[in-house]
Amino acid sequence: MDGSFAEDNSAPSARNVFDPGPTFRRDVETFLDRKLTPALRQAGRETTGLKSAPEAYEAWRAIVHEQGWLAPSWPARYGGTGWTLAQQLYFDNACAERDAPILASSGIRTIGPLIIAAGNAEQKAHYLPAILSGAHEWCQGFSEPQAGSDLTALSLRAEQEGDDFVLNGSKIWTSFAHHATHMFLLARVDPSSRRHDGLVFLLLKMDTPGVSVQPIPFIDGDCETNQVFFDNVRIPVSDRIGDIGDGWTTARKLMAIARSNNTTTGVLRRAYRMALRGAQQAQGLDDHFRTRFADLKMRIDTFEAVAARNISNPQSMAISAPSSVLKILATELHQEISALGLDVNAQSSLAQSKYFATRAASIYSGTNEIHRNILAKAIGCTSD
Repeated sequence: MDGSFAEDNSAPSARNVFDPGPTFRRDVETFLDRKLTPALRQAGRETTGLKSAPEAYEAWRAIVHEQGWLAPSWPARYGGTGWTLAQQLYFDNACAERDAPILASSGIRTIGPLIIAAGNAEQKAHYLPAILSGAHEWCQGFSEPQAGSDLTALSLRAEQEGDDFVLNGSKIWTSFAHHATHMFLLARVDPSSRRHDGLVFLLLKMDTPGVSVQPIPFIDGDCETNQVFFDNVRIPVSDRIGDIGDGWTTARKLMAIARSNNTTTGVLRRAYRMALRGAQQAQGLDDHFRTRFADLKMRIDTFEAVAARNISNPQSMAISAPSSVLKILATELHQEISALGLDVNAQSSLAQSKYFATRAASIYSGTNEIHRNILAKAIGCTSD
């Protein structure tokens, strides 16, 4: 890597993994070049958390939805694009190259695909169009004050009374719950059950009486996570996915989806470009930093190839070990990139914010320590 530290504007390396075709590339590039205004690009460049600032997020979301490209991984019959994996990777990387606002959405990326895979016909008809239109914004209610890394220790009660469940308890570290209209959550229906047994997977409206949200400020002052309290909250028994008592099966399906896309190559390339811009502002970079930049770029390319190979194989991603590998590699690489950005420009408020924001990346979707335990079990290092 030379010493100029020019921004990495090369074509997305997804072309080297799977070629989406020249027509698709041209259509994507034309769309992005026409629709991304300087203000939208600036908002994308300044994003350090899971999604861009609300005004830019909503504006870009409406543009992409109008184009019909909001749900790249969804089948066309449900309002998605029906794109191939190569096309999805190319679009993600092309958006990152041009600093498009980040549209990280639990509706599009996690609960939508789960409803498509495991929901009933009524749920698909009700929820999927609302997710695409933006009428429904979702958050995930899994972790609890005493059940973070060990999700199976959760204690939120769902006591069945006739056609309703009555919820009591709380969830914590719930990203964007203060903006969400809906939550998908796990609760315990059998108080005598332990670990994976006796759970139910529910779909909840956030304006249901008895639900209250308390934001939790980050160290940099931003508020993305929250604690959510449930005080005799009534929810229809029919508002569930899967059988009563077998919620863990549904949750595992959702977690496999989330681990495969919560830190994409587009996210990593955005962080890398942010670090490069910080390096341009700094003076006297030595060979040590140049070597670190070159190493991280190579590792991003390698991760993209590994991710593409695993995600293109549904049987592989249905197994815990491959999704755990991707989750560990992606989140730790994201943290290393943000650390380099801070090292090369320690006075930058943007670099500082990015560094703090990514400290939690290795906790999302299960801590990396838990995922290493999964891998140890998969290769026979432990039977527990």
